[in-house]
Amino acid sequence: MFDSLSSKLQKITSGMRGKARVTDQDINDMMKEIRMALLEADVNYSVVKSFVADMSEKCKNAEIQTSITPGQQIVKIVHESLVELLGTGEEKIFVSPSGFTVIILYGLQGAGKTTTAVKLATLLKGDSKKPMVASVDVHRPAAATQLKILADAAKIDCYIDPENKDAIAIAKDAVKQAKHMLCNFLIIDTAGRTVVDAELMDELKDINSAVNPSEKLLVVDAMIGQEAVNIATQFEDAIGMDGIIMTKLDGDARGGAALSIRQITGKPIKFICVGEKNDAIEKFYPQRMADRILGMGDVMSLIEKASRNMDMEEAAKSAERMMSSKFNLNDLLSQFEQIKKMGSMKDVLGMIPGVSGKVDADTIDDSIIDKNMAIIRSMTMKERNNPSLLNASRRKRIAAGSGTTVQMINQLMKQYEQTAMMMKKFSGGAFKKQMGGLPGGRFNTLGKKGRFF
Repeated sequence: MFDSLSSKLQKITSGMRGKARVTDQDINDMMKEIRMALLEADVNYSVVKSFVADMSEKCKNAEIQTSITPGQQIVKIVHESLVELLGTGEEKIFVSPSGFTVIILYGLQGAGKTTTAVKLATLLKGDSKKPMVASVDVHRPAAATQLKILADAAKIDCYIDPENKDAIAIAKDAVKQAKHMLCNFLIIDTAGRTVVDAELMDELKDINSAVNPSEKLLVVDAMIGQEAVNIATQFEDAIGMDGIIMTKLDGDARGGAALSIRQITGKPIKFICVGEKNDAIEKFYPQRMADRILGMGDVMSLIEKASRNMDMEEAAKSAERMMSSKFNLNDLLSQFEQIKKMGSMKDVLGMIPGVSGKVDADTIDDSIIDKNMAIIRSMTMKERNNPSLLNASRRKRIAAGSGTTVQMINQLMKQYEQTAMMMKKFSGGAFKKQMGGLPGGRFNTLGKKGRFF
């Protein structure tokens, strides 16, 4: 997410960090580079113009000129300006005092409303809420069925009525069903169009009147760039909205829409979707996003991702076995499974301070984890528990069974042996405390050039 913009801004700010003296010319040159980086990222021109002008003024004040570390002060101003552009803080969903909250999702066809409905429900379920999703899309064939399939897979309550062609009646029935099931959240997936038209707006207005939603959220595809801002403006003018969910930020999105939409519409980004899986949705924190863009990492999001996806008890057991020299390939397989749950290694590394922007994306190969897991799963339990049994003939058999090569098995075993030796050498109390429950050790998950952590 924001890869191109992030790498350019990191390069620009890193050139300023070490400067003991900053001249007006230095600031002007930096502002030109930032302006070009933002425009290339498809940020709205008027937003870029005011953003750069405001930041330039702050950078040229007397405090900067007399600062002991003027370069770092300027980087701080760039960071604060980005946070201000993205929003002032976390914008939470408004929860109805009645205990029953209705959320309506709307947007153009293809923005990802249906999958986002289930992702949002999954997030709420993880916060100990009881959500239900419902489809009132009576225009797109099988739209309701698609929602039902996704909801069932995520074990989310779902209400659909494919035979009914009255969207307003379906919405009212969904409210009744959700209350009957004692759900405290109802997420309504509405119909989209390829373009904003009067018919779509009239239908959404009628649905709003029928269910009186607590939250009206616009789902916007980040891939369409500046058009996303135009769409948000049209929806806001026609029916109003309380916030925005940006989807497909894991794709080839330049990030301009996310940086422009808050400034132009005045409405906050509340969630971002960064993948296809049901858990690939995050609450939007402007501070954390600015940290990521400038390569400062995002430790809080990394911790939240780990606590959501990892079995901490299993990780602790594995760490204990490592310290007691009982670590075997079954434990290693368990660690790889924990790492896989964290998602893309590229995203995870981007959250680690000091690593973001310094790892070549071309060296990151998530498939290495899958191949390593396949290798271990092709072994017998006896071989996993006693890796010393793996002679040449056994390795050939495992390579054939896992679809890999003997060289890959050799590489995995070499890393395993090095880690086992290191654990044996440093199994003292201080090292144990440092390791904690971190999975993965130094096993190769990035390809030939990289290492995890």
